[in-house]
Amino acid sequence: MDEPGIVIVGSGFAGICMAVKLKEAGYHDFVILEKAAELGGTWRDNTYPGCACDVPSHMYSYSFALNPDWSRMFSPREEIQDYLRACATRHGILPHIRYGKRVTSLEYSDAARTWTVTTEDGASIRTNAVISGIGALHIPKFPEIVGQESFAGPAFHSAAWDHSADLTGKRVAVVGTGASAVQFVPQLAPTARHVTVFQRSAPWIHPKPDFSFSPAARRLLRLPGAARTLRDGLYWALESRALGFAVDPRLMKAHERLALHHLRAQVPDPELRRALTPGYLIGCKRILVSSDYYPALTRENVTLVTEGITEIRERSLVDAAGVEHQADAIVYGTGFKVVDALTDQRIVGRDGLTIQDAWKNGVEAYYGIATSGFPNLFFLLGPNTGLGHNSVVFMIESQVRYVVECLRLLSRTQARAVDVTPRAQRAFNDRLRRRLDPMVWNAGGCRSWYLDENGVNRTIWPGFSFEYWARTRRVKPGAYELIY
Repeated sequence: MDEPGIVIVGSGFAGICMAVKLKEAGYHDFVILEKAAELGGTWRDNTYPGCACDVPSHMYSYSFALNPDWSRMFSPREEIQDYLRACATRHGILPHIRYGKRVTSLEYSDAARTWTVTTEDGASIRTNAVISGIGALHIPKFPEIVGQESFAGPAFHSAAWDHSADLTGKRVAVVGTGASAVQFVPQLAPTARHVTVFQRSAPWIHPKPDFSFSPAARRLLRLPGAARTLRDGLYWALESRALGFAVDPRLMKAHERLALHHLRAQVPDPELRRALTPGYLIGCKRILVSSDYYPALTRENVTLVTEGITEIRERSLVDAAGVEHQADAIVYGTGFKVVDALTDQRIVGRDGLTIQDAWKNGVEAYYGIATSGFPNLFFLLGPNTGLGHNSVVFMIESQVRYVVECLRLLSRTQARAVDVTPRAQRAFNDRLRRRLDPMVWNAGGCRSWYLDENGVNRTIWPGFSFEYWARTRRVKPGAYELIY
């Protein structure tokens, strides 16, 4: 049986970052298990037309691998994927990656103080520590609609785009109006015969301040300190958006004014504008950025439907008002199973404790990284570490540094494993809930993917990202039980 010291699951932004920082800290005995045949995570899987990042690229990248050569302020996915591959190559990570290794089970041995990691092909690996970098946005979520399987044409999720289906001149039904849909609808509309967009609730949309960097601008960004200065400016500009989240929802008024002005400027028809005006507080769901989505909806060949879908037939979708909408293809832009991404896994900790039992009252972890009963198992982008206002890559780097500190604690004390105490986890989550529950995500009057089935926010960090950075700078040994 193979026995590397550390196993990283996933080779997206989180997994690659963890690997780079392990090497820097002198840990070379690790493997990365990747389910696909290529690294990149989200940016490998999402190949829909128009796919790009909605956080400025100079911020949505590693602080230790600044890239002065981004072509645009908001780079397309191919560039982000290339950037990740370049980082992995430059830091010598590629030899550590094992492709086609989908992890099916993690099991802790109380006697041996080790984890057994099993993959879909039946192989097992014994290891001291497991770092889960599987991300939240990778299991497509489909709505449950009567007759779904009877549809005769191509029907697929935006995260598994069927490039063999030519949608030119076709009638396309788009279900959902989230972050992916606002990117691909403007790409479909010019070539499709007709696009019918089914909207459950209107998103708040800000204009996208996107532009390309000229060769001269890129040369400037190569000057010492220039890319760092731009990144710092972007960080604080984005961080200021958290004032309305972390301090007082009334501070979201300026964001609301900007969104309403953008809507008025781009949608002249008052009836369509009414349908596109959200009925909840801005920030309750992710604020989207797009300057071409509204214009796409004003096209002659695009229809917005705000009634729910009650049935799917062989060549049509029927809405709640009984209107039948003809369609040759369906694209689901209905997001991901975010909370389920963690709870559906087979993870067995101390004394046979399953992750489902540990989380029967809801998904939670200490700083989103460690869960009591699961020694030496660390989550990257775990519960309540997502952001609605800044780059999650910043959060990943904070967590990776924290995990390295936990490993150093093991080296210093010669312990075999660390397990966060139930008391430390409880105290952290009580503080988190007190802060999170009165905020806009719960009080804003919407249902979003941030909330679990009980309406509890299990996804978002409730404050500024620099607070999270400050609190995860040091590992408090008192919060952990050391297992020898």
